[in-house]
Amino acid sequence: MAYATTANFHQMVLEVETTAGSGVYARICGLTSRGINRQHNMATSEVPSCDDESLPAQVERAVQSSEATISASGVWSSQSHEMLLDWWESGATRSIRIQHVRAAVGDTEYETGNAYLVSINNQAERGTKVTAELSIEFDGIPVRTPKA
Repeated sequence: MAYATTANFHQMVLEVETTAGSGVYARICGLTSRGINRQHNMATSEVPSCDDESLPAQVERAVQSSEATISASGVWSSQSHEMLLDWWESGATRSIRIQHVRAAVGDTEYETGNAYLVSINNQAERGTKVTAELSIEFDGIPVRTPKA
């Protein structure tokens, strides 16, 4: 019996380029949850029967656009505090990447592209650490790079 090859939390890495164009990336410190959502936005058309217009039309679909977004949450760390606030305040994109550490040779290891830090939500509750929720949206579709 064969079992699925899986990855652990630390083997799906979210990194942000530290200085534009440097190619040097750093993890956002403090994250305890992160995920990437790849989505097609669909257009629909109702197509009627040519033989019997009394029949219900069928709905046909086509991909209208595609997008990739990232959600992440965890504790708010002093190590990433200034970088995240600067990124959000700038309203500009930064190069980010998702690394799939357990990717097989030839499969996608990195998904890289420019992205906006759309929102930062912080919460503080007595007796606990300050938390953060991040919403990041790629500006276009990330480029997939295979593992060598």
